[in-house]
Amino acid sequence: MLPSSRTQLGLFFILLCPANIIGLWWAVGSPLVMDPNSICRKTKRLAGKQAELCQLEPEIVQEVAKGTKLGVRECQYQFRFRRWNCTSHSKYFGKILQQDIRETAFVYAITAAGVSHAITQACSMGELLQCGCELTRSRAPPAPTVGLGTESTAWEWGGCGDDVQFGYEKSQQFMDAKSKKGKNDIRALIDLHNNEAGRLAVRSYMRTECKCHGLSGSCTLRTCWRKMPHFREVGDRLLERFNGAFKVMGGNDGKTLIPVGDNIKPPDKQDLIYSADSPDFCSANRKTGSLGTRGRVCNSTAMDTSGCDLLCCGRGHREETVVLEENCLCRFHWCCVVQCRKCSVRQELSLCV
Repeated sequence: MLPSSRTQLGLFFILLCPANIIGLWWAVGSPLVMDPNSICRKTKRLAGKQAELCQLEPEIVQEVAKGTKLGVRECQYQFRFRRWNCTSHSKYFGKILQQDIRETAFVYAITAAGVSHAITQACSMGELLQCGCELTRSRAPPAPTVGLGTESTAWEWGGCGDDVQFGYEKSQQFMDAKSKKGKNDIRALIDLHNNEAGRLAVRSYMRTECKCHGLSGSCTLRTCWRKMPHFREVGDRLLERFNGAFKVMGGNDGKTLIPVGDNIKPPDKQDLIYSADSPDFCSANRKTGSLGTRGRVCNSTAMDTSGCDLLCCGRGHREETVVLEENCLCRFHWCCVVQCRKCSVRQELSLCV
């Protein structure tokens, strides 16, 4: 679950620093700071393009906040069965962001992807004056396809395609904050790489949707447009990259990243990268940002990360019976109300000790 408003507001100030803009935008999910004017007023240390957006395009800043919240929810879904479950508790999450571990790489990527996705979606929905549907005039039409028999079906671009390039550029403008030169150069390179990997998980997987036109249900012409992948697909794809993330170290020139290990191919732009090993997250530790797994619900029969053996770190688990209330005996009444009763349900849970 997301933390309380007070906790999130505390997270806002804890993570507010020029070199860590990503932490700031993970904090703006609080209702107290979702207002663009409030966000920009509390981020006086922002400069350059970010400050310019705050001043000239506050509606874009609001979509940035929505995209960050989208990233938070997706991260918590993807990591719900892992030892670190993407908690955004301020006292612990700030410590996670201070480390250059795989979990931080995913946070950066999913946040940049969420911002890109939210802004692009707002364009397609007509909620932003600066953008709209994707312009298709300069794009070559798709090749005609062969339909039933020997007749070919003509295609043309139309409809309202998602202007993913606009969302990509605004996400890049806001998330790729410049870090100070010096000892943080390698960390900045890693963060920028993971931001880009997140945006590419959206932009590189656009799909084509079409609608048929013709008399009597025929399909003599198909109007096609491009749509973004569903954000759950983006999260699934980035989780795969997380599982195969590359460990890197800085080159002597301070401008390049070198994979650690023998005979390892360099990571491509869509891979996630990190430079430090993750803690095991088994026990609570404020220094590493680990909440531990004591009391977490686990699956006593599963062999994957949700299983009690792995999630409980070998400490074992206990069984507990809980009584939950849920809707039952629901009836639809014309028109248009659904009425349900509340039923008590006993459920057996396995909890890590």
